[in-house]
Amino acid sequence: MKSSLVFWVEEYFYNPNPLQKLFSFLLLPLSCLYCFVMWIRFKSKTPQDFGIEIIGVGNLNVGGSGKTPLITAMAKEQENVAIILRGYGRESQGLIVVKDRDSILCDVSQSGDEAMIYATKLPHAIVIVSEDRKEGIQKAKEMEVEILYLDDAYSKHDIKKKDILIDVESKNRHCLPSGPFRERLWRGKEVTTFKEGVDFKRVVELKDATQRMSLVTAIARPERLDAFLPEVIAKHYFPDHYSFNKEELEAILQKDKADSLLVTYKDYVKIKEFGLPLSLLDLEIVLSKNSE
Repeated sequence: MKSSLVFWVEEYFYNPNPLQKLFSFLLLPLSCLYCFVMWIRFKSKTPQDFGIEIIGVGNLNVGGSGKTPLITAMAKEQENVAIILRGYGRESQGLIVVKDRDSILCDVSQSGDEAMIYATKLPHAIVIVSEDRKEGIQKAKEMEVEILYLDDAYSKHDIKKKDILIDVESKNRHCLPSGPFRERLWRGKEVTTFKEGVDFKRVVELKDATQRMSLVTAIARPERLDAFLPEVIAKHYFPDHYSFNKEELEAILQKDKADSLLVTYKDYVKIKEFGLPLSLLDLEIVLSKNSE
């Protein structure tokens, strides 16, 4: 299960109480130093032009923001498209083509959960995981794509691209370690900012619902699901990108006397092969006309 420390940190980053605000204030000198180092890093980079349309989608803060469903929504409208991401939580290293134009080429342990979402939801797209994004871009070019999306790539200042940032609301606007921000929106960096409720909205479809559902999820800041949840008999939170095993999920079903486990797509791609009764909270993003 997700530890109390992780919950404390998420609260500290996004909705701090008075004691956490004091702690954040005491860490401000470190945050200033961190921000200065990140600014120097930004200024030292020269963007490389790969001769292909590249769109980077990211957020300035740590934790989830909806990058995966947003990229999915945009890539659905494109032909000859590739998605490149690091592949957090995977058991593999290096560059792996998760999916070519025809089929999925590896399992979720090799791809990571987010890459498998793309591979499953975008049957026409190429999906590549690579810690080295430039290597991934070169591979996509070899596969003759015309447009590619970089997942979580604002900080890749050495790649020429169009940047889209998802605006995430937080009561703590400081950089690490005082707050959740990995970088600032640097002057001279051209970006388009997307805000929920203005540029896009979330739509959730509940599939295979049962009378007694236990929520099981391994996403960052799981309280984000609360606005979309049907009635559940219990909630079980695990660390982001957690690798489930069948036995622990069977134990939850038995303990809660649940008819099914309610999961997000990020969890579904990791546990669908277990043969357990699952209900799916399938989140999609709908873009507003001015964002398309």
